[in-house]
Amino acid sequence: MPDWLAVVILGIIEGVTEFLPISSTGHLLLAEHWLPIRSEFIKSDLFTVVIQPGAVAAVVLLFWKRLLTLVLGFREPAHRDYLLKLGTAFFITGVGGLAIKKFGFELPDHVTPIALATLVGGVLFVAVEAWLKSKPTTVDVTWTIAIAMGVGQLLAAVFPGLSRSGSTILIALALGLARPQAAEFSFLLGVPTLLAAAAKETLDAIKDPPPFPIDWGMIALGALVSAITAFIAVRWLLKFVQTHTFTGFGIYRILLGGLLLLLA
Repeated sequence: MPDWLAVVILGIIEGVTEFLPISSTGHLLLAEHWLPIRSEFIKSDLFTVVIQPGAVAAVVLLFWKRLLTLVLGFREPAHRDYLLKLGTAFFITGVGGLAIKKFGFELPDHVTPIALATLVGGVLFVAVEAWLKSKPTTVDVTWTIAIAMGVGQLLAAVFPGLSRSGSTILIALALGLARPQAAEFSFLLGVPTLLAAAAKETLDAIKDPPPFPIDWGMIALGALVSAITAFIAVRWLLKFVQTHTFTGFGIYRILLGGLLLLLA
């Protein structure tokens, strides 16, 4: 398979799955596992992380008015409170992520743990949505929810297949946050989180070059493709959660996780 075609496929997968609660890392690892990719760089954790800013750009484009309002209205208590909660959740993820990296954690190179995390996450989505049917929800992101979502991102980092957006949205729903507000906070939290992860990986690669050449052109291509597909996916999901639950995503994850376990 030509490298550019592999990058386009991976960019599409990244864009579609980064903010949907189905795990971009899990899908990328699976694609890299089964696609006939020759380049060690394209199959590396470095490539997986550094193309994520493309998907982040899509979120910034979709939420630019919301972000501008939050920043320019920082003196207003409600806006300042929301930004502080975002910052706290990101801080928890950042500190925890550095600790995980320091202990030498690496993404798994085999399918079974990804399949299990995908399956378990699907079961939890179905269970939580069933439990929420008769429960009241709130549109306010509390400090408990914000802190828990920061921890949720760490869980997703340790268990690829669990999904960063999936774990944060699931935790927010379980704590009573309404679906649209859970999705929005998860998406906005992903902006600094994914940018910081990409910056860290890039700086590490520059200081300590990997045993394979880094193709910045392929990174740019992957980021561009992921930006376009993420824009479409996030825009669709924002409309979808207005009138639908996440049960469908849970069922998809159960089917996918079960299939992967059989194939593994």
